[in-house]
Amino acid sequence: MLGEYLHYGLLVGLAIALLFAAFTDLRRRQIDNWLNAGIALAAPLFWWAGGLSLWPGVAMQLGVALAAFSVLAGLFALKMMGGGDVKLLTGLALWIEPSWFLKLLIVMALAGGILTILVGAWHVMRRQRDRIAVPYGVAIAAGGLWVLGTQYIPRAGEAAGLG
Repeated sequence: MLGEYLHYGLLVGLAIALLFAAFTDLRRRQIDNWLNAGIALAAPLFWWAGGLSLWPGVAMQLGVALAAFSVLAGLFALKMMGGGDVKLLTGLALWIEPSWFLKLLIVMALAGGILTILVGAWHVMRRQRDRIAVPYGVAIAAGGLWVLGTQYIPRAGEAAGLG
């Protein structure tokens, strides 16, 4: 019972961290390293509280995170993605089950497209000529919160006997 409370308490903490990341990226175009490190370092506690096995559970989480980091670091090197975004997505890969991580990426891409259109329209309306800076942490947070809300929260209700 205590493990379930810890498990879902950690999910609430992750949701708060994602909201904070979105807010700071929107406001300062920066996602702090301490926040990304906190998300990544809390993942093993989440695995333990959820009863994730070392093999293949933890190994899969680490593998997906490593694959995500490899691809995203390449995008960072091409200046297509910010470093904070790379670290935030890699940290999320440690939390989100592999099949759901793909769903997170799809929702993130859709939210990112809408966000880019909105930021671009704002840029044009203000007649700015500098390069558009899209706070993609907002889209990452939207994808993460969507997965938490559709995949993890319903299971929390079932575990508590509400579903």
